[in-house]
Amino acid sequence: MIVQISNGTVFFGANDVFENIDFTVNENERIALVGRNGSGKTTLLKVLTGECELSSGQVIRSGKTVISYLKQNALAQSEKTLRETFDEVFAKILETEKQMEEVSEELKTNHDEKLIARYARLEEDYRYLGGYTYRSEMLTVLHGFGFRDEDLDRPVSSFSGGEKTKIAFASLLLAKPDLLLLDEPTNHLDLSTIEWLEGYLAKYKKAMILVSHDRTFLDHCVNVVYELEYGSIRRYPGNYTAFVEQKKNDFIRQESAYKRQQKDIKRLEELIEKFRYKKNKAAFAQSKIKYLERMERIEDPKKADTKAFKARFECQVRGGRNVLSLENFKVGYDHPLAEVTLNVMRGDRICIMGDNGTGKSTLLKTIVGLLKPLDGYMMLGHQIKIGYFDQNLADFHSGNTVLEELWNEHPDMDMYKIRSILGAFLFTSDEVFKEVNVLSGGEKVRLSLAKLMMKKANFLVLDEPTNHLDIVSKEALENALQEYEGTILFVSHDRYFIKKIATSCLVIEKDKVEYYPDGYKDYIDTKVKEQLIEQKEEKPEVPLKQLKQKPKYNIKKLENEISLMEDILEDKRALRYEPEYYQDMKKMAELDDEIDEIHNQIHALEEKWEEAMKEEEEKAKQEV
Repeated sequence: MIVQISNGTVFFGANDVFENIDFTVNENERIALVGRNGSGKTTLLKVLTGECELSSGQVIRSGKTVISYLKQNALAQSEKTLRETFDEVFAKILETEKQMEEVSEELKTNHDEKLIARYARLEEDYRYLGGYTYRSEMLTVLHGFGFRDEDLDRPVSSFSGGEKTKIAFASLLLAKPDLLLLDEPTNHLDLSTIEWLEGYLAKYKKAMILVSHDRTFLDHCVNVVYELEYGSIRRYPGNYTAFVEQKKNDFIRQESAYKRQQKDIKRLEELIEKFRYKKNKAAFAQSKIKYLERMERIEDPKKADTKAFKARFECQVRGGRNVLSLENFKVGYDHPLAEVTLNVMRGDRICIMGDNGTGKSTLLKTIVGLLKPLDGYMMLGHQIKIGYFDQNLADFHSGNTVLEELWNEHPDMDMYKIRSILGAFLFTSDEVFKEVNVLSGGEKVRLSLAKLMMKKANFLVLDEPTNHLDIVSKEALENALQEYEGTILFVSHDRYFIKKIATSCLVIEKDKVEYYPDGYKDYIDTKVKEQLIEQKEEKPEVPLKQLKQKPKYNIKKLENEISLMEDILEDKRALRYEPEYYQDMKKMAELDDEIDEIHNQIHALEEKWEEAMKEEEEKAKQEV
């Protein structure tokens, strides 16, 4: 046990955030802390770090446990170079390294046994601290976050705000505290960085708690899930998908038990009513009344079910079959970021993917008319009406109330109808009189979606619509978009959301734009094939005398391959729950064989990765 909360309660004023919860973190556990926005997840993390005190209960820490929490602006004013920043993380290693050099120099002229013993102790400490691997690991993390070797000598103050956050994150990972706390770590990271990060965290050797609404990320990184809901907490073994399955089974069991108990209660109440006024049966009736009073009532799980907004996106007019045509369409500011040729047909749901800075949001803003194209051709189809969702939520007038924000755009609609729509998006009672500028990120997204729904557009252009939404709200949005009969063009880094919504993907890279007509799985499969072909082509001819030597492997490439193969494995596993497979034993057997083969491929790649890491360690030893 690293840290434990026993009977923990936190309340602010008259409101309980959570009450009498028990929470334990054991060594090497990778924990997901899930729950809707406002359920107390961040408060719980602050209790663990000591930033927030329990109103009652106790926090028990094991020994000198080091708990670290990513702080977004920790390096904002730093004038040190990136190398100096990382050197602070490795201060103990560097000091031990220095002492080893001094003793080694002394041993050249002095062979005293005590001196030899001291060098042996220092070398053991150096090995324990990771001295032989820290340089290669530093470069792995540096490259994983998108930095180059030459960036090591740049002052931290010269990096952008997003890059400074990545530097703080990288420093935290390299420091390897006993317990690592990460609150929404994938925010503002592009897809390739997220994929690298989840591969790194999946092999992280210390304890970790993740608060994230990225369900695919959680699936790949955690082995325990704690759900914080309605002031209480519950522990589930396994990853996020296992948690969802267990919770669904719990719901079914509780619903069945609730119905049986309600049937029993009704039977007993009928008996009591029948016999309570009869002299010879009054004692019997009284005993049944006492039995009912002592009975521990099972809650109706439907009443306790998570509250989500209700959206229904409709098209006022169907619109033409050809929705949008782009030909050599260049977008950017002072220079082109991307050049796109694309035909969007009615009913398409196209996800635009790519790293940060490749022009995804710029493309959407140019399509909706907020920016002018630099060159090329664009044509909207007949009777196509665009509904645009801006990830920066820039279309709000902060002085307005929630009610005014919606009503001003639809002045002919009566207040009852406006309030009914706002209620569907969880703005009830006095909440409709809150000013827009005091709303949380999640509330602003819900209000923006309400405005979008009322446009009744037949072409939705969405820029990161799931940002700020908790998992329950993401699922509500997914359900609404799946029922929508119009066309969707959207940008997202949320792979779970992409797999649910996208029928095809447009991937923008720095030097090319690729279209994948069969969606995210098509993109993943193609990337795996390309990497395997590239690896085969890069394999040099080896002289006969060198055939027995160990092969060299590219660590970064192997990590990417493992991550991609794990995505494919997840998709294959999901097919087990499709009727097409579980109702056909032959197909299920073939699917199981495919899953086994992917497992074997992942295992082989992981062995290569371990071998490559050992080679890096040996290289580092030789440098020392």
